[in-house]
Amino acid sequence: MKPNPVFVALDTTNLEHARDLATRLKPHIGGLKLGLEFFSTHGPKGVRAFAEFGLPIFLDLKFHDIPNTVAGAVRAAAGLGMDIINVHAAGGGAMMKAARDAAHGVNPKTKVVAVTVLTSLSDADLDSVGQRGPAPDQVLRLATLTRDCGLAGVVCSAQEIALLRGALGPDFLLVVPGIRPKGADLADQQRVMGPREALDLGASILVIGRPITGAQDPVTAARDIAQSLVLSGG
Repeated sequence: MKPNPVFVALDTTNLEHARDLATRLKPHIGGLKLGLEFFSTHGPKGVRAFAEFGLPIFLDLKFHDIPNTVAGAVRAAAGLGMDIINVHAAGGGAMMKAARDAAHGVNPKTKVVAVTVLTSLSDADLDSVGQRGPAPDQVLRLATLTRDCGLAGVVCSAQEIALLRGALGPDFLLVVPGIRPKGADLADQQRVMGPREALDLGASILVIGRPITGAQDPVTAARDIAQSLVLSGG
């Protein structure tokens, strides 16, 4: 059986709630995603509290600064034992290479991926900040640069999975947020897709937050998603 591609997003400031969720969801997920809200509240100590769960951790802090600063931040994050760390591809090639080298200098197994275009942004949003659209074209430009800089993959919306898989090959990691099972609230996401469809198109990792963590019964929600992917742990 293939590994479960679902990483649950623990976007909360409540450490005990996050730990309780991780404990209950562990049989039905493949990893954890810890983001800015969590890290800004609990910092490195909060991240270390999840080491005991034995699940891969994606630290989603989206570093974007000058190369030296990003290298230092990535080096510190890799030192926490993170499996996946991300930066913004818009930071450019020198920044991404610095991040790659910093991570691998600490742990060669740490994967650095780059954010292409946030899933909350539409074509009109790109135009308003001076980026060339439409969104899929900008995503492909940034993903190609990311690959050329030697990073493991990108964070992209589900709408660009097929495009990137076809252009960049089967081994390039595609981390896909904005996954919404049928009937789920879209909230602030613009470019979304269901988990089964995204996986079939070639997604590597499905990042799912509120459809699981905000459900009346998070365990049932996670189990249902795993079962839809033929991955349930029972």
